[in-house]
Amino acid sequence: MIIEPKIRGFICLTAHPVGCAKNVRNQINYVKSKGLIQGPKKVLVIGASTGFGLASRITSAFGANASTIGVFFEKAPQEGKTASPGWYNSAAFQQEAHQARLYAKSINGDAFSDEIKRKTIELIKADLGKIDLVIYSLASPVRNHPVTGVTHRSVLKPIGQTFTNKTVDFHSGIVSDISIDPCSDEDINNTVAVMGGEDWEMWMDALIKADVLAPNAMSVAYSYIGPALTESVYRKGTIGRAKDHLEATAFTITEKLKPVGGKAFVSVNKALVTQASSAIPVIPLYISLLYKEMKKKGVHEGCIEQIQRLFSERLYVNGDIPTDEKGRIRIDDFEMRPDVQQQIAEVWGSVSTENLSEIGDLVGYKKDFLSLFGFGVGEIDYEKNVNENVEIANLV
Repeated sequence: MIIEPKIRGFICLTAHPVGCAKNVRNQINYVKSKGLIQGPKKVLVIGASTGFGLASRITSAFGANASTIGVFFEKAPQEGKTASPGWYNSAAFQQEAHQARLYAKSINGDAFSDEIKRKTIELIKADLGKIDLVIYSLASPVRNHPVTGVTHRSVLKPIGQTFTNKTVDFHSGIVSDISIDPCSDEDINNTVAVMGGEDWEMWMDALIKADVLAPNAMSVAYSYIGPALTESVYRKGTIGRAKDHLEATAFTITEKLKPVGGKAFVSVNKALVTQASSAIPVIPLYISLLYKEMKKKGVHEGCIEQIQRLFSERLYVNGDIPTDEKGRIRIDDFEMRPDVQQQIAEVWGSVSTENLSEIGDLVGYKKDFLSLFGFGVGEIDYEKNVNENVEIANLV
């Protein structure tokens, strides 16, 4: 079939298997071009099919020659319907790993569930024995709690007062004001239940109990802080409370890892175009201004550049892993440079529909958004019929 992007709001309902595969190969080639990392050898990536999770799996495998198990929850193709982009990404990764003679198996299912945790542990025991790195990179907006049975849904809301600021419809380029009403206590509790550290700790508890963690095993979860202009709705809002919980959980897990000499960290990463960030008011406008400035200064990074640098310059270096005063790894250092943030702050007040194309990089934002789904990728004929029925090899 000929596959075109069908966009509804901040979601694209279709994905292009050839474009997704090309994205994966581009990331692999980038990692290989940077040389070998003296990194992990047996890696579990929870949330391995898109974004930072996919980049972590690619960096582990093709940067450190690691064996990898990826856990994700993706939609398979159906007759006349494409799969989700994460399905095609994972299929391409499996194929490239097989050709490189790297161990790689995947599990498709709800990572919040006890069933998927058990299935993953059985696979580790059968094939790898013990693992030395666990990446936690889930980005689901909904969690069915495995103990209580309650379905929790995260929300993006400020705490205590209405939030009003500028945003952009990145499809039309129209800049407008938006207001978001404050949350309830229930909103905070639900968001922490979904995006906080409880499930990460449950995963680590299960892995510790099963004795499948190697000596000095490490676990890393991903977070975001961002600038002052977004903090009322993000870092000081419901999602911020969840991120605070996630970051506190790293210390709890580190205590539990002491018997094997392990540690847990939260890595604070850069703002990037993802399905999740596209849904957050203000963020698309901020990212378009950020991209313009970082590209101008030659310090722009995508997911794979971020994670390759995280592995090679933070996680696997001689000596202690560098952290900030709260014990977090900061790989958002280029984004938060004073000169970058100062420039964004200076133009924020004057940004409008009329001048955004000049002072921002909305074109780059749109390109990255479409690329998430395999569209707009170079050297691909999108008018050509392709087979949407792609299978994932070694899917357990």
